[in-house]
Formats: sequence, structure tokens, C-alpha cells
Amino acid sequence: MSANLGLLSYTEVKDDGERLHQTLVYVAAAAAVLLIVFLTIYGFDYYRLSSVERPFSAKHALLKPSGRIGIKLGLLGTSLLAVVFVYALRKRISWLARRGTTKHWLNFHVVAGCSAPIVLAFHSAFKFRGIAGVAFMIMLAVALSGIIGRYLYAQIPRSLDSADASLKDLHGYEEELAAKLSHQQLLSTSDLEPLLRIPSAEKVRSMPAIRAILLMLTIDVTRPFHVARLRLKASGWRELAFSAGGLLPTSNHDLEAVIVTVKRKSSLAKRMVFLNQTHRLFHLWHVIHRPFSFSFLILALVHIGIVLSLGYL
Repeated sequence: MSANLGLLSYTEVKDDGERLHQTLVYVAAAAAVLLIVFLTIYGFDYYRLSSVERPFSAKHALLKPSGRIGIKLGLLGTSLLAVVFVYALRKRISWLARRGTTKHWLNFHVVAGCSAPIVLAFHSAFKFRGIAGVAFMIMLAVALSGIIGRYLYAQIPRSLDSADASLKDLHGYEEELAAKLSHQQLLSTSDLEPLLRIPSAEKVRSMPAIRAILLMLTIDVTRPFHVARLRLKASGWRELAFSAGGLLPTSNHDLEAVIVTVKRKSSLAKRMVFLNQTHRLFHLWHVIHRPFSFSFLILALVHIGIVLSLGYL
């Protein structure tokens, strides 16, 4: 009895920690979006001016790279980059490795990595010249590759036990889906076929890596539209008006129960079929991503050194 209570307590603490982490990630992402929206609205009339016209703008002293706002954006962008590279250092510093989980660090790594290029673009007032311009282009490539890496990371089970559990889950979803279909008259097995259409593992293994990832992305991108088609078929027009044409859940609980199960089955089946290709692509991504990251770091440090030596700070 006490063991069960201890397990429940641990699970509750773990769930609370996960919810807190998700809240912090959403807050960080929302803060970044709000800052970018504010800068876009406030500085739009300045950033659209040519280099010749900008010095005559009332906002020039604020928004130029060395201006009061511009320099603060540079400091903020540098801080975001520090967060990005702390994730890489975590694997080599035992004290950091014991703080949090890889998944949690990776989420903040992605938020910082996506925000930093945009913040630094505003810092530079969208004028990319010299070392700073080269560094920015490399940073943009790093950020884009990071988004791809995060997507690939999410497709891979963390361990062999996780892969075995995924296979069991897949069988469980098949049984659950069959049971739910038998208790409703809204959708048939043939209606679900486009959503569950996944290529065979043998076919995926024979594909070039780039084609495989494009196909995987296509399946994920088109899934919401297949789901919308199911809602269109099973719901009335009144329901569809409140569900954005089927893209949002309806109030039909039987329909949504089937859709939740079929989405989970489709997503899990896709991950299992593409598992070998995803592993290969993830290792290839590491080979490409790291050199770009460190070359950008060197150029960024050179740029910061030049700025400091010229007395802008």
C-alpha cells in the first residue's frame, strides 16, 4: 500500500514538473513572439527606409545597431546564443548534465535557437555586411537545421524498451480503434484508410534519405486535413462552423474518440516504419549541424571582439 502511495506521489510530482516545464517553454516562446511583433510594428517605417534615408529618421538613434535599442537587442541575441551553446556544453559538464532532462534542455535550445536569428536581424537593422553578415547567414542555416533536428529527434524512441513499448501500443491502438468503430455509425474502416495509409518499412528503407524525410513530413502535414475530411463527412454544417471546417474538434464525443485513436495509430505507425531512416538522418544531421554551429560561434566572437575594441559598449 505504501509503495503504491509512493509511486502515485512520484507520478504526481513528475506530472507537475512536466506541466511547469511546458508552461515555461510557452512563456518563453510567447515572450519572443511578442517582442518580434512589437519591433516589427514599432520599427516598420524605419526598417523599410534605405541606408541613405535612415539617419534622418527620428528612430535612427534608437534602432541602428549601435543605438539604445539596437545595442540591447545585440546583447539579448548574444544571451540567447549562450543558451543555445549551453545545451552542447551540458553533455561535457557533469554538473549541468544532472540538471533537468535532455528533452527539457532541448526545448529551450530550440526556442532560443529560433529566436536568436530574428532578434539579431533586428539588431543589425536588417543590414547584413562583412563578418556579421556572414555569421548571420550561417546562424540562419544552423537555426533551420536545428528545427529539422528537433523534428527528427521527436520521431526516435529514446531506448530499445521504448521501441518495444511502441509496438505494443500500436497493437493496442488497433484493438481500441476496432472497438470504437463497432460502437458508432459515423465512420467506416474505408473512411479511415487515407489517414492510415503508410508505406511499408521495406519501401522506406530503399528510399534515398532526403525523399524519406520529405515523405515523412508530407504525412505529418496532411494528417490534419485528412482528419478535417472525416469531420466533414460525419458532422453537420453547424458543427463545422465551430470547428474551422473540421480542423478543430467537434462536440461529437463518439467521433472525436475515433479520431483521437486513429491519429495516434497513424503517428505511431509512421514513426515505426521510418525508424531506420530517421536514425540515419539524425546521425547525418549531427555531422552537418555541429561544424556550422562552431563556425558561427567563431565569427560571432570575432564580431563581438571588434565591437568591443571600437568602443560601442
